[in-house]
Amino acid sequence: MYAFFYMGRYNFSAVSTAVARQFGWSHSDYGAIISAGLFTYGCAVFLNGPLADRIGGKRAILIGAAGAAFFNLLFGLSHLLLTRPALVRAGLVVEPAQLAHGLSNSTVIAMFAVVWACNHYFQSFGALSIVKINAAWFRLSERGKFAGIFGIMIQAGRTLAFTVLPLSLKYMPWQYAFFIPSLLLLIMWVVCFRGIANTPAGAGFEDIDTGDESPEEAQVQATLGFVLRKVFARPEPWLIAFSSMCIGMVRHSIDHWYTPYFVDVFGVPAQNLTSFAPYQFAAIAMPVAAIMGGLVAGNASDRIFGSRRAPVIFLAFLGQALCLLILRACIHDAWLACFGIVLISFFVQSAHSLVGGASSMDFGGRKAVATAAGLFDGAQYLAGALVGSGMGRLLDHYKTAARPGAEFEVWPLAPFGFALLGALIISRLWNSLPGRSRHTQTVVTERPSGTPYALPHSAARGREG
Repeated sequence: MYAFFYMGRYNFSAVSTAVARQFGWSHSDYGAIISAGLFTYGCAVFLNGPLADRIGGKRAILIGAAGAAFFNLLFGLSHLLLTRPALVRAGLVVEPAQLAHGLSNSTVIAMFAVVWACNHYFQSFGALSIVKINAAWFRLSERGKFAGIFGIMIQAGRTLAFTVLPLSLKYMPWQYAFFIPSLLLLIMWVVCFRGIANTPAGAGFEDIDTGDESPEEAQVQATLGFVLRKVFARPEPWLIAFSSMCIGMVRHSIDHWYTPYFVDVFGVPAQNLTSFAPYQFAAIAMPVAAIMGGLVAGNASDRIFGSRRAPVIFLAFLGQALCLLILRACIHDAWLACFGIVLISFFVQSAHSLVGGASSMDFGGRKAVATAAGLFDGAQYLAGALVGSGMGRLLDHYKTAARPGAEFEVWPLAPFGFALLGALIISRLWNSLPGRSRHTQTVVTERPSGTPYALPHSAARGREG
């Protein structure tokens, strides 16, 4: 289900140039629509996190899938607003589009932005539901590996969006890039309605002690006040949220703009992208690299750093910064730039999977996991909203008819400083683990039977050594 959530979220970025050329949009126009969705998502997860903690992951993901399917369908039907496409030459609009019902271009952009924002409101239930359900199924010592699995689901959806949907432009109009994910979400709604269990007990198994709470927290009822205090009244979640914003600045700078980069810099028509070898390689290799990044980061966190997430996230930020410099150095070489983008995906997902898939469960615990995920995910998407409109305006500022695509020379440099800032922020949590206070630190380990228990840090130190 979550793979198809992503397909219905990245489909616009995958076919953006086809839609933009039909309507005669600039980079800023496209960026404004992207920002509307990302800003709505960023705000919605703050609100829907406590809601998902209250109603459970199954209900939350079914609500999200139904809404996302409806608004993807509505976005596709927006083609009815166009009576004659714009004429674009060398990236500049020669003749504007003719719109139905006497609508202006700004009104149509606002309508697209509202529909895309509504899609992202319901999309926000997806990640919250995943971590809410799986916080009950995975122990603390297993969650790094789960973060890698979580990344596979994300990248499967991205792969479908950036390979299948551009290919569909050869045979079908752009609106089918929204109809197809809508249909798949409806199919998965039926499957998940019948097949999801919120807890092991709900599936007929015995519930497990996941080891993410102190003994005192385990005895407390999961009231709204407890959930909010656990997430918002401690410094660790806020530091993770700020580092997540830095991930968002890098991630959304690449994810939403690399397709226009290939189209504008190398002059490839949108319907021929899947025949352009560097783009085709990137579309397939980026998800593969991201999956590997999530798996490597998760296992390194569990096996090398004793379930600490911050050291691995720190190294991933440094990797992002280095790869952004590599991308800038080879921005006019399609193949070298392609490899740079693929490496960025590896390091972005390394950090993202641990923040979204592991840290939210670790520091939220079973009772507040969706709220923690809302904070971390919301921070990342609010940063993405800045990238959408900000990057669009930046690229338009450097755009020139004499050198088509020259504006993308500044593209990799924009998020570079945020990669370094993220490394600095997350380094403050180098030794942090959940389920313990700052004064009575504990280390989660396992009995021979597999049941986790906590030892005082001083008692466990020798065993770790």
